[in-house]
Formats: sequence, structure tokens, C-alpha cells
Amino acid sequence: MSPDLEAAIASWQSILGDDGITHEDARIDAYARTTQASATRPGCILFPTSKEQVQEIVRVASKNAIVVYPISCGKNWGYGDACAPTEGAAIIDLGRMNRIVEVNKDLAYCVIESGVTQRQLYDYLNENNTGLWMDATAAGPESSLIGNTADRGFGHTRYGDHVQTCGSMEIVLADGSILNTGFGHFGNAKSEHCYPYGVGPFMNGLFTQSNYGIITKIGLWLMPEPEDFNFFYFQLKRHEDFEEAVNRLRPLKLQGILDTAIHIGNDFRVLAGSSHYPWEEADGKTPLPNDLRMKLRQRSTMASWQASGSISGTTGAVRAGRKALRKALRGLAVPKFLNDRKLALAENASNWLQRFGIGDNLAWRLEVVRPNYDLLKGVPTPEPLNGAQWRLRNPPDGEPGDPLNFGVGLYWVSPVMPMEGAEAMKVLKIVEPIFTAHGFDMIVSFILLTERSLVAIFNVAFDKNVPGESAKASDCYEDLVDSLMEHGFPIYRAGLQGMDRIRANHSTYWDVATEIKKALDPLDIIARGRYIPPLP
Repeated sequence: MSPDLEAAIASWQSILGDDGITHEDARIDAYARTTQASATRPGCILFPTSKEQVQEIVRVASKNAIVVYPISCGKNWGYGDACAPTEGAAIIDLGRMNRIVEVNKDLAYCVIESGVTQRQLYDYLNENNTGLWMDATAAGPESSLIGNTADRGFGHTRYGDHVQTCGSMEIVLADGSILNTGFGHFGNAKSEHCYPYGVGPFMNGLFTQSNYGIITKIGLWLMPEPEDFNFFYFQLKRHEDFEEAVNRLRPLKLQGILDTAIHIGNDFRVLAGSSHYPWEEADGKTPLPNDLRMKLRQRSTMASWQASGSISGTTGAVRAGRKALRKALRGLAVPKFLNDRKLALAENASNWLQRFGIGDNLAWRLEVVRPNYDLLKGVPTPEPLNGAQWRLRNPPDGEPGDPLNFGVGLYWVSPVMPMEGAEAMKVLKIVEPIFTAHGFDMIVSFILLTERSLVAIFNVAFDKNVPGESAKASDCYEDLVDSLMEHGFPIYRAGLQGMDRIRANHSTYWDVATEIKKALDPLDIIARGRYIPPLP
């Protein structure tokens, strides 16, 4: 341990108390775990309970030139988890700052601190009969809301773009001062969390996917429970039908008829989410042999592509939306619609049939549908984490839990493209041979996220317990990112291993981002190397 870090730890201990800091090897080991091929090791872990303590932490860090790395809950699986980009950083774990400061039922927003989890907010909204829905991500109930917003992640409802649906932010800067964005800096502004722009430069975006400051509080918009809600699901039997489906759904997104995220996942996405790699049937071969892939499809009546989304609003609006979707997909696919009543009937029927040893196929379909159904109603669920375990030789029983406890290997690769079927097919042609060459299955879901853009979420799933597999996965990840960037499909979000790759073009954009960093954090102490290039 360096003398500078020793001096900083002594100062932090006086600020946080004995239970507010640790540098024990076992705790350090826990924060040095990652689903990626390699990780950095922190110097210590800090546990502030207030913004004032965060202010004092960064002042000490500046005085001693120690890099600090803030996390909300450390559940950034597939993108770097709780690991800093640099060795020896002091992790600021904001998990103890978990107050739900306000929930405004009339204006449908909440104000929360950095450590508030999806489960915590969901439970609060339900237990207090607010009649409000949150937007949930697929990262699991114990993941944070602010952490996802800060990395520009997305959810599944019409408020899935979290940066566009948040109010004022409270941010601790490197000198310990507090910045309140939007109208928040006026102190008495009534519309602080209703009108995010404020007056003057719009700063919220600057503090997402950057390392300019530490977000300690934020306003997030919520949704009134709609009068009617319909989940929809359809299949595309032929691989090439995917292109036409995107083109037919785009007008419905542009017109606002479909305003939630729509997922179109391939067969591997469904298999990974509901089962594990069939090592015995595959005779240990990777990637999955095509004849076995076809057999698994037939066994589960799965198609080449499965799509899902929802329509909500008044009963009349939902009826009209269903009609428009059926018309758009005519001759291509037949959408099936579910609401709470129909889903409950189907689940009861499945339970009854299974008493007689039948109905397994219905049970499997409901197992696939339920997590997606819940997410579109703002219900956080752990089931999507199952997909990360696809290649484990010895997967755990029961709920997926923390991937880091089982040697799960995972990289997310998330290119963005125009919402045009031909562009999506180009992406598939680029990546599929790369997955095959490295011995991995192409697990992918395309999300119609905004009115004009399509985001593909590929995951490189591997088993870190198998010698050599991490290195293969790392090479696969780099080849995927480089090839996609070369063909005009940059990723929307980077993990630790991708930071240098997204900055490789040395554009004026990164020059400006660096100048802002110099102005706000001249010693480069906050999350050095995260998105913004390290200062010289």
C-alpha cells in the first residue's frame, strides 16, 4: 500500500468510522470480481451514508491524489461489474445511501438516492398503494436505478430511455462542491423534477457515460397504472422474416401506436433464458451443432425469432393498437395478446394439467413469457439473468442469483443501427461468423427502443471455470466491437475492455470531452479512464 493511500485511508476512517471503510483482503477480493476475462483490484472500499460524506471523500482523494470509483450497487454485469478501469482505486460504494426521498403521486415522479434498488422502489410503490409503475431493467431486483441511468441503460416501458425521463440531478464534483442540474440549483423551484432542462445549458447528459462527477440523488418519472394493458407475443418461423418484421413495426413506433420497447430475440436468446447448454447431447462440442439446435427448436415449438411488447392506455386505445398490430403483421405473423386475467387463467390451467403429467409445453411457454410480461409492467425480475449461465458446466439450481458467485462469464455487445430491417441483417452477417469462429453461440435480442433506432444486445456467454475460455471470449468481444465499429455500427455502451476501442477514432468529440474533464476534475481522480480518456 502506498503512503498516499495509507494517509487517505486514515482520513477517510475519521470521516466514515470503522464500519465505513475496509481494506481487508476478503472484501477487496469480492469487489475485484467480474464476469469479464480480467479485473482490476481496488485499494479499499468506502461506504458513505450521505452526500456530505461523499464530499469529504473526494476532498481527501484530491489532497492525496487517489483515484476513486463510485458504484451504486456494483451490478453492472457484463460491462465491468464493480471494477474500476484502473488498479488500486478506492471504490465508493453508495449502497448505504438508499433513501427514497419523495414520491409525488399526482405528478408521478420519485426522488431517490444512489443506492436505491429496483426491488426497493417497486416494493415502496406497491406497499403505499401509489397506483404508479416504475420502469424496470433486466439487471435483476437488486440492481440500482441511478447506476443504470448514469450508464444510459434502458428499460422496457414507454419510459425506457431513463436519461430522457429524469428530473434534476444532485452531483458531487471533484472539489467537493455540489452541482444541482436543471432548476435544482435555484433551491426553491417547484418544477425541479417536472421540467428537466431548467434554464441555461442542459447538463444532465454530461454526467451520464462520463466521469465528471458522482451522482448522489436524482428525480425519476413514474407512470400512472393504465386503464388497460395487453402484452403481445409473436413468432417468426423463417430467419429472413426478421427483416420484414422490423420494417412493418417501424411505422407503428413512429406513430406512437407502439410506445414501449419491443424485443425480437433469436432462438438462442430463449434457450439461454430458459435452459442451459446441452453439453451431453452436444457431446461437448461448441458452438451448438445446427442439427441439435433445430431439434431443440422443435422440442419447444420455438421459432427462429420470438418477439414481444405491450400496448397500454385506455381500453379503446388498446383495442385500436391491437388492430393496428394485427394489420401490420398480416401474412407474416399472428400476434397473441395477454392481460392479467388471461395470464392467470393460463397459469392455473398449466398447474392443473401438470398434475396429470401433461401440459409441459404450456408451462415452458409461460415460463418464457412471465418475466417479459412483468418487465413491461415495471416489475423487476431475476429471470433474465439466467441467460448469463448458458455455458456453465455446473449451473446452480433455483434462481440465478449473483453471476459472480458461479464463475459466469459474460460480455455484452450492443451496437445501434437505424430501424431498418436491411441494416439489422447487415449486423447479423457481420457478427455471426465471428461468434462461430471463436466457438460461441450468437445469443441476441434486437430492441426497438426509440422511434427510429434499433439496439442489438449480443452476449458472449462463457464459463470462467474452464481454462482458456476467458481468453477466447475476450478475443471474441474485441473482434465483435472492432468489426461493428468498422462497418458503422458503434456500440451504445462500453464495458471496461471496450473503453479504449470506443475512443480509438481520436475525434474532436473526445478532445472536447477531455477539456471538460480538465475543467471539472483536473487531477483526474473520479473514475479515471471511464469513457473519458485518462488525462496525461
